[in-house]
Amino acid sequence: MATQYDHITEKLQAFIAEQHMYFVATAAPAGRVNVSPKGLDSLRVLGPNRVLWLNGTGSGNETAAHLLRSPRITLMFCSFEHKPLILRLYGTARAVHAGDPEWPEMLSRFPTVRGSRNLFDVTVDLVQTSCGFGVPLYEFGGQRTLMDSWAANKGDEGLAEYQRAKNVESIDGFPTGLPVT
Repeated sequence: MATQYDHITEKLQAFIAEQHMYFVATAAPAGRVNVSPKGLDSLRVLGPNRVLWLNGTGSGNETAAHLLRSPRITLMFCSFEHKPLILRLYGTARAVHAGDPEWPEMLSRFPTVRGSRNLFDVTVDLVQTSCGFGVPLYEFGGQRTLMDSWAANKGDEGLAEYQRAKNVESIDGFPTGLPVT
């Protein structure tokens, strides 16, 4: 039932655009594996083998830490509402932070997100679909607005302080590469 491709087809790009949520998985050579759900308007397919996603400030920064140790990444999309389908994008990625030369141009591809912390530039080397027959049906109720209101309440200095306290090191003690201001 699984089908593999060497690139993101137009049909699969349309499927990605329809999804309200996706999952990101990374792992350093040692330590914990991280899987995170993502939402909002935070992902762009830039080409048949390239994806960019915007990451807001959160309680951890595992993806950035893992990618410094091993650039492997998997993004997974599931159809929860319509015809069943699971799509995985396998590849490598690198984090881009504010202050990096590419940051302004890459960030301009997204709506403004308070507390934007990193962008992840993903090179896709394998695309795989599978049936998704076991994925339950869910009805989309909307995107949460809590991240934006939380970031607004923190303000710029509060966000910087939060990032210094919670986002410069992974739960396994690995540095994340996030610039500390």
